[in-house]
Amino acid sequence: MPPLIRTLRLTDLLFLFIGSVIGSGIFLTPSLILQQLDGSVGLSLLVWFVGGILSLLGALTYAELAASNPEAGGLYCYIRDGFGRVPAFLYGWSLFLIIASGTIAALARAFTRYLAEIIPLSPIASTVVGVAMIAVVTAVNIWGTRKSSDLQNWTTLTKVGMVVILSAVLLSMGHHATDLPRALGTSQHGFSLLSNFGLAMIAVLWAYEGWQFGTYSAGEVLKPQQNFPKAFLMGSLFLMALYLIAVVAYLVALGPEAATVSDAIAASAVSVVLGPWAGKIVAIAILVSTFSATNSVILTAPRVFYAMANDNLFFKKLAEVHPRFQTPAWAIIALGVWSAILSCAGKFAELASGAIFIGWVFYGLGAAAIFPIRHASKGLPIPYRVPGYPWTPLIFVIVATAIVWNAVFLAFIDPSQFRYLAVAIVIFLLGLPAYYFWRKKQTPA
Repeated sequence: MPPLIRTLRLTDLLFLFIGSVIGSGIFLTPSLILQQLDGSVGLSLLVWFVGGILSLLGALTYAELAASNPEAGGLYCYIRDGFGRVPAFLYGWSLFLIIASGTIAALARAFTRYLAEIIPLSPIASTVVGVAMIAVVTAVNIWGTRKSSDLQNWTTLTKVGMVVILSAVLLSMGHHATDLPRALGTSQHGFSLLSNFGLAMIAVLWAYEGWQFGTYSAGEVLKPQQNFPKAFLMGSLFLMALYLIAVVAYLVALGPEAATVSDAIAASAVSVVLGPWAGKIVAIAILVSTFSATNSVILTAPRVFYAMANDNLFFKKLAEVHPRFQTPAWAIIALGVWSAILSCAGKFAELASGAIFIGWVFYGLGAAAIFPIRHASKGLPIPYRVPGYPWTPLIFVIVATAIVWNAVFLAFIDPSQFRYLAVAIVIFLLGLPAYYFWRKKQTPA
C-alpha cells in the first residue's frame, strides 16, 4: 500500500492556512461584535486585534508541534503523544461526528443560501445543490492532494482578492470616516464592559478559527520544519491585517450606527456605496469563500481519521491510500458522505453545528501538549522553538479554557443554548465505549 506523499509547498501551506480561516465570518461577524460592544469602534477594533494576537499565539505553538512531529493527523497526534490515546481518540471521534462534518454541513447551507440570492432555489433544490457542492469537493480531494491544493490556492486567491477590492472601494467611496473618532469610546464600564468584551472575543475567535486544520496534513508537507513556522506566522499576520482593514472599510461606508444594526454588514456596506445591485457581489464573494473553506476541511480532516485507523482506533479501511491517486480516499469519502447527511438533516444539522465549540476543548489540549512533549524530548534537538515559551502556549490554553467555560455558563443561563451542550456531552459519552470497542478489536484473543 503506497504511503501519503509530501507534495505541499510553503505557498500551498500558506494558502491552506488563510483559506481555512476565511469563511463567511468576516462578511457577517463585525456587526455582531459592534452590537455586543454598544457600537464602540475603538473596542471593536481592539477585539479584532486581540483575537488576531491570540490566534497567532496558538498558531506559533502548533507550528513547533508540527515541525517536531510532521506526521499525518496533526492535532490528533499531539494530543496522543502528550496525553495518551483516550483523549486523542475522543478528539478524532468528535472531529468526525461533529467538528469537521458539522462545519462542512454549515458551509454547504451557507453556500446554498447565498446562491439563492443570485438564482432562486426551492428547498429541495437547495438541498441538492448543497450535497452536490460537497460531492464535487470530495471528488477533487480523492483525485489528488496536488489537485485539491491547487484548487485551494486559486479559491483562496480569489476570495482574498475580492475582500481587498471590496475594502478598497468602500474606503475610497465611503463618506463616514469622520464619524469614527467620535465612536471610539464606550459608555460601558466595570463588569458589564468585561462581560461584553468577553462575548465579543468569542465571536471574533470564531471568525479566526480554522488555522489548526493545516496541521492535519503535516505528513504531506515538504520541509515541514521550515515551512510550518513560516506559513503560520505569515498567515496569522496577514489575516489580522486583512480583517482590520475590512472592518474599517465597512465602518467608513456605513458609519458606526448603521454598521451596528446591520444583519449583513458587508452586503449593506456595498449596497450603500454602489447601489442595491451590488449586494450580489458580496453573495458571490461568500460563495467562493464557503466553497474554499469546505475544500480546506475535506483536504485536511480525513488525515486525522487516516492516522486513527493506522493506530487501530478507527475503521481500518480509512487507513488505505489509493494506489493511483495516493490520497486517503476512503477517509475522504466517509467524511463527505456523513457531512452530506448532516447537510440534509435540517434542524439536526443546526443543532449539531452549535456544538462545534467542543473543538475548543481539544484546541486548548493540543496546545497544552507542548509541555509534556518537550519534557519527554529533553536533550533532543527541536527544529523550531515557539517564541515566548512557556507564556505563548500558556496564554492560548487559558483563553481556550475560558471559551469552553463561557459556553457552559451560557448554556445554563440560556435554555436554548443547553441543547448544544447536551449534544457535546452525548458525543463524549458515545466516544468512550467506541474507544474501548476498537481497543478490544486490536487485542489478540
